[in-house]
Amino acid sequence: MTRLLPGVALTLLAAGCGAANAHHHTAKEPKLDVIGDWSDPEADLPVSRTPPMPGPEAAVHNPAAKPIAITHATIMTARGETLKDATIVLDHGAITALGKDVAIPAGARTVDGSGKFVTPGIIDVHSHIGVYAVPYVGALADGNEATNSNTADVRSEYGYYAQDPAITRAAAGGITTAQILPGSANLIGGRGYVLVMKPGTSARDLHFPGAPQTLKMACGENPKRVYGEKGGPSTRMGEYAAFRAAFQAAAEYNAKLTAYKRDRALWLKKKARAAELDAKAGKDPRKHITPEAAPAPVPVDRKLETLAGVLRGEILPQIHCYRADDIRQMVAIADEFGFHIRAFHHALEAYKVRDLLVKHGIAIATWADWWGFKMEAFDGIPENAALFQQAGGRPTIHSDDPVGIQRLNQEASKAMWAGRHAGIEVTDDQALRWITANPAWVLGIDQLTGTLEVGKRADVVLWSANPFSVYAAAELTIAGGQVTYDRTVGLVPTDFELGNSGIAGPAKGASR
Repeated sequence: MTRLLPGVALTLLAAGCGAANAHHHTAKEPKLDVIGDWSDPEADLPVSRTPPMPGPEAAVHNPAAKPIAITHATIMTARGETLKDATIVLDHGAITALGKDVAIPAGARTVDGSGKFVTPGIIDVHSHIGVYAVPYVGALADGNEATNSNTADVRSEYGYYAQDPAITRAAAGGITTAQILPGSANLIGGRGYVLVMKPGTSARDLHFPGAPQTLKMACGENPKRVYGEKGGPSTRMGEYAAFRAAFQAAAEYNAKLTAYKRDRALWLKKKARAAELDAKAGKDPRKHITPEAAPAPVPVDRKLETLAGVLRGEILPQIHCYRADDIRQMVAIADEFGFHIRAFHHALEAYKVRDLLVKHGIAIATWADWWGFKMEAFDGIPENAALFQQAGGRPTIHSDDPVGIQRLNQEASKAMWAGRHAGIEVTDDQALRWITANPAWVLGIDQLTGTLEVGKRADVVLWSANPFSVYAAAELTIAGGQVTYDRTVGLVPTDFELGNSGIAGPAKGASR
């Protein structure tokens, strides 16, 4: 049973099952257009008919994952220490041992890591793989529902193509987890989707167990360019007015839900008391008359439900934003409506307002050195991540690109060296956290992955050399204890590639 959201008697109802049976409800079956509208008002409030996603316990328990031991490697834990000539043991989806003198389970696959490096799996917090799939044709462009500036009701999961050939290339670059986001055409683009980076038959099969919901928003040039001739907003003034209107409506929606829960609880209490008095008087409970009408339920609004989830702290906002003034405007809106921004994405001018972001506990997801491709990107500098690190912030390096995702280790290396060249002290461990632990925090899964620790999820990469070297290649990528890329085997094509390219077997060597 899906847990009711805190503070409200509310669950999302599956939209697809309403049409055919709209007039055939039984006493225990909820209608699909309102919350809590049951034929039997004494029944429990409705819950989603969608099967629940696996919880966080599934992230570290995978019966299908056989034991693997990587021995004699340099292990970079991303938690402040590097272990030389050490061993890491993975079993049933979790890290079970780590150190110099550890027992290796009987029957484990043992990999000699001499001269090689082990890191946590790389996490890309900003990707459009699957919603802008390869090949790049209109039929596979499912990342921007550019029909309304507010599409908070859409979800990237519903547009994700789990056979995208870019998936296996990303795994070959050491990616174990990614956030798939809608594009940035809209002010409020829809919910993101956190997944395990491997092919599948549907997006639902790949959901990262226990990952919270996220929401993509965007400010600045993109929305006003797309909607300038579609009814607006056409200016930044219009954008911020529209954001405030949307969150004001969500706050009012939340208030109605809270009031409905309160009123319904009171009504049930009165009903139970009346029934108790009837029973004491010897009256037949089947002839009991409710003392007053049940409170009217709140009609479901799926856009407002998403934004209300942000206000309740259940959905993590991820905001596409470049300029320092835009960042300040979005922080002001969040403060006004009482929600917390998890990360600004791209954030090329974050270095100008890093004290503000650190004070609010907001991370950034940025590039190493992309800049100048539009006006709001002209003040990007390669020292951005390092300056943010120096200020005490959480920088992450993202790709926003199906090719760049294959070399995020090199992108982190470039950003690290740019900082060092400018005289900013950045350790290897800190730079590694830019693509492991910090993005795990951005996605709300840092208790499960992002660092190498006993008990955490077995998301691990074995590198041929120091991962910050341009010559390093991923030799093994392991997600949840299962090998998703093995360099000795080569790049295994997805079903789509296999059926459309004439490839008879694994393609030797990963496309880097």
